[in-house]
Amino acid sequence: MTPPLLSVENLVVEYPVKNGVYRAVDDVSFTVDQGQTLAVVGESGCGKSTIARSLVRLLKPTSGKIKLDGVDIAGMRERELRPLRSKIQMVFQDPYGSLDPHQTAQEIVGEPLRQRGVTSRNDRHKEAARLIDMVGLPATALERRPAEFSGGQRQRIGIARALASQPELLVADEPTSALDVSVQAQVLRLLGELQETTGVTYLFISHNLGVVREISEQVMVMSKGRIVESGPTSQVLASPAEAYTRTLRAAALDPSTIHGRKPRAVLRTAERVA
Repeated sequence: MTPPLLSVENLVVEYPVKNGVYRAVDDVSFTVDQGQTLAVVGESGCGKSTIARSLVRLLKPTSGKIKLDGVDIAGMRERELRPLRSKIQMVFQDPYGSLDPHQTAQEIVGEPLRQRGVTSRNDRHKEAARLIDMVGLPATALERRPAEFSGGQRQRIGIARALASQPELLVADEPTSALDVSVQAQVLRLLGELQETTGVTYLFISHNLGVVREISEQVMVMSKGRIVESGPTSQVLASPAEAYTRTLRAAALDPSTIHGRKPRAVLRTAERVA
């Protein structure tokens, strides 16, 4: 059998707080196969975004292993980690705050190319143009700055920037939650098409099982820093084993009919009924 592209073992992430430490991620283990999509779903504060930031090493885990292509990056120093950063990239939730407002789209997408060793300005321009076209934006977008784009267009630029590093794994942290309804569906469709074209592997963070249904083969449901249920997305959605997952499913509506809904209020209602 082919080993998984990503293997996370007993991951723990703790933050210092006034009276000790807060365990945001509590002994989490999972794998993601090459070319597949694993969705991590749960209410705000469940630890899913902390996992995402740990995987790309914006956070250093307290303990555990993060093996990318068999190499444990969890405890690496920055100098050791730098050559591996191109293998794993991130698309952020906020398409407004994640792009440098002073750079053009060409400069935003071209920076990872320069880091990758594409020294010729002409070559960077050509590759940036190819990537911009790949994410469905016109060539005229190259010379425009983020303020001149809609939220969905900015997210497409963020995706192009991530793809510029030729990553094996793309971590998408709630990439559609800040977008209008119709744009959410467009971005999900784009991500699916890009996976078919490039073979990139996704770890997709979401609060909504309705969105997860559109993008993933496998799903992992989290609550209070721990995994409460996991399995094939179709199976978990059709017959969830855990009450928590059933509550999330009840809150999950099709992304083409809802904007910005999160299950927190529904969960509080369920807790009061229980």
